[in-house]
Amino acid sequence: MTALIHTRAELSAAVSGASDRVAVVMTMGALHEGHRTLMRAARERSEFVLVTIFVNPLQFGPNEDFDKYPRTLAADLEACEAEGVSVVFAPSRDEMYPGGAPSITMNAGPLGEILEGASRPGHFAGMLTVVEKLLVLTRADVAFFGEKDFQQLALIRRMVHDLELGVEVVAVPTVREPDGLALSSRNRYLSAEQRAAALVLSRALREGAAHSEAEAVLTTARKVLDDEPGVRVDYLALTGADLGPVPQEGPARLLVAARVGATRLIDNVPLELKGR
Repeated sequence: MTALIHTRAELSAAVSGASDRVAVVMTMGALHEGHRTLMRAARERSEFVLVTIFVNPLQFGPNEDFDKYPRTLAADLEACEAEGVSVVFAPSRDEMYPGGAPSITMNAGPLGEILEGASRPGHFAGMLTVVEKLLVLTRADVAFFGEKDFQQLALIRRMVHDLELGVEVVAVPTVREPDGLALSSRNRYLSAEQRAAALVLSRALREGAAHSEAEAVLTTARKVLDDEPGVRVDYLALTGADLGPVPQEGPARLLVAARVGATRLIDNVPLELKGR
């Protein structure tokens, strides 16, 4: 039976009584198969899996969708129960941020200023602040994050390393629909026509990643995107595997962000460069 708790005191009691290492999956709710895959990965590592559900206001900009972000706690709890989750921690805003928004937040550094950081100023400071806070409150031993939000994953890894938080960060590959669309809680905002147009993101990444030379990767992916008028591209970027400079050879990452209607979607794939 999955326990639903809302307060710090309940959380402290739950993790104090954990029979195994604390495996944490952090979410904003509206759970889908991607989240459930994270839970399964966590269950493979521990008998005690803790899922957090909190729509974090700090990582939403003034023109973003905080107020309309889907909140489906009853359905989310059912999903957690089905996956054998031990505890769901679903705090209120006041429980997470007593006294209002924190006056001190995390600095995401240079890695937080590119790609998503350039498009969404302040987003990663808010994300890292809540992740650090939840790592401390849950006393996490191991935490699971999806590769779909790849820049987020890279920043969390860097924060855990730089601040010596002593938490193992496990990356879980992106989960996709059968047609290739990366699972996202925001997919529910898409009309049928918009969803069909959104498939161009994964198609562009897939066709770009079929090449092994950097220029061909970007040229191919860009052409696929340009042929879909229903998508407004924010960025298409090729980086090193850790979001650093593009290597001459070796592992790399191809990332895209675009708006389909009013919905902003992101996706990425790994690839191997072999030079000329």
